[in-house]
Amino acid sequence: MDQKALAMFTHLSQSLHFGKTAQAHHISPSTLSRAIQRLENEVGGDLLHRDNRTVVLTDAGKKFKIYAEQQLEQWQSFKQSLNQKQSLLTGKLHIYCSVTAAYSHLPPLLERFRARHPSVEIMLTTGDASDALEKVQNQSVDFSIAATPEHLPRSVYFHHLDTINLAVIAPTMKCKVQQQLCEKVISWSEIPIILPDYGASRKRFELWYRKKQQGKPNIYATVSGHEALVSMVALGCGVGIVPQVVVDNSPVKDRVHNLVDVGEVDTFELGVCCLNQSKSQPLVKAFFSAID
Repeated sequence: MDQKALAMFTHLSQSLHFGKTAQAHHISPSTLSRAIQRLENEVGGDLLHRDNRTVVLTDAGKKFKIYAEQQLEQWQSFKQSLNQKQSLLTGKLHIYCSVTAAYSHLPPLLERFRARHPSVEIMLTTGDASDALEKVQNQSVDFSIAATPEHLPRSVYFHHLDTINLAVIAPTMKCKVQQQLCEKVISWSEIPIILPDYGASRKRFELWYRKKQQGKPNIYATVSGHEALVSMVALGCGVGIVPQVVVDNSPVKDRVHNLVDVGEVDTFELGVCCLNQSKSQPLVKAFFSAID
């Protein structure tokens, strides 16, 4: 079977979205649909249930997904065996991480890898840390620096890098928030809170706030990315919970301060993640070899 078609089906089985898979492979949704139909003709049965809104794997599709992943892995191993005599590793390595991680954790990893494999091109994309795992699952990138989720998908490999502490931060400027925090008894239900849209920090905020037993939080705003959250706190908009490493690397770190004696916030684990099926690929294998 066509390796490109198998790769597109594998991506689609993860994304369950024709538009996202078509975009990732730089083709139109109609071209992708025809490729899937050709696979179904070869298999002799439907691999997907699809309508205008949803895509679901059939029982045959679930079995074919395993087959496709195995075939792609064997194909990569075969190509690797043909290239074993080459002393120079080449290609592109696609990495995704937050802006802060690009400063704090990525440089030493890439420094070791680049020293060993200077001809490999590094393609770096930065964005919201909460999207890191999805980028790997959708095969948009080879690696992401991500927080380990509560339930790690079986398809994803996670390599521990660091344990991340979180801080409860407030503005240093004179404002209503500062006045509220100076009260003898802090009424947390009245203090405006800045939260990330979703992700590890948001879940830890919910656990932290629940212990206070003061009713519903006063959520002032939700933002995409911890860096933006620190900026909003610095402007006096409210209080927030963010990784300490984000505060340490923020250009407005002098305009916020950590609150003390307000309760413990759980840490989370940070690591490099990739798909299990990609671990044997030459570039992926070389990257993990360099960071171990």
